[in-house]
Amino acid sequence: MSYSLIQLAPGAYDLYLADTIIASVVRSGLRQPYTWTAELLEDLPRGKRPSPFRDIEHSFPSLEELCEWLGHPPVKTNNRHAASQGA
Repeated sequence: MSYSLIQLAPGAYDLYLADTIIASVVRSGLRQPYTWTAELLEDLPRGKRPSPFRDIEHSFPSLEELCEWLGHPPVKTNNRHAASQGA
């Protein structure tokens, strides 16, 4: 599967599968350690969820670990937010 992440704001990304937004990726917590969560936008039956999603929502201790889980997708950041991203 070909995923990509597009940053919307610090700590918030759209997750694309090909040309379709399928999930949101958000950072929660006011201070480190943050939790990063990938959540599918549709509540699909387990057998119809794109790999590697087994559940609707998956959480990770870092954006890097989330990206590893997705197979290292390209990440397009919003440069004006890069200094405050905190990833």
